[in-house]
Amino acid sequence: MQLLKKRILQDGKCFEGGILKVDSFINHQMDPTLMKSIGVEFVRRFAATNVNKIMTIEASGIAPAIMTGYLMDLPVVFAKKKSPKTIQNALSTTVHSFTKDRDYEVVISSDFLTPTDNILFVDDFLAYGNAALGVLDLIRQSGANLVGMGFIIEKAFQNGRKTLEAQGVRIESLAIIEDLSNCQIKIK
Repeated sequence: MQLLKKRILQDGKCFEGGILKVDSFINHQMDPTLMKSIGVEFVRRFAATNVNKIMTIEASGIAPAIMTGYLMDLPVVFAKKKSPKTIQNALSTTVHSFTKDRDYEVVISSDFLTPTDNILFVDDFLAYGNAALGVLDLIRQSGANLVGMGFIIEKAFQNGRKTLEAQGVRIESLAIIEDLSNCQIKIK
């Protein structure tokens, strides 16, 4: 994913506290060509699994999840950060947002996350792993099977990978940020 790494170095912005802002091409304004390349790479990395559904959490994971689902010809489901009045058979968990520094409830209907599902979770960032742990909780509540988690960007210095791998989760990250000290972006 040299294209992704190049864009991070070229257009990514670093802020104190380990924050990497990529909103000009990934999670506010999106580059569709880059999203397609990201989807292609996730397909390549998870092609040998028995995945039958893509899952993400709103909002920044939706674009790469949709692209991956489109390329794999699979449905995409996302956990919502607010429970709509119309949701039935809701599964819920609490997730702490590193970026927003607050807890929020995420919900998903068990109609769309079932024991027959083999889930590939796709998201924009892996930092501490809080959102991913919440999704893992939802998957376990539903009885579904997780085949793996794919992240566009992993901040290795925040140890989310270690937390998830300790739970037996397969992790695939397309770009791994080793350090953001002194607002210098260092990619593995």
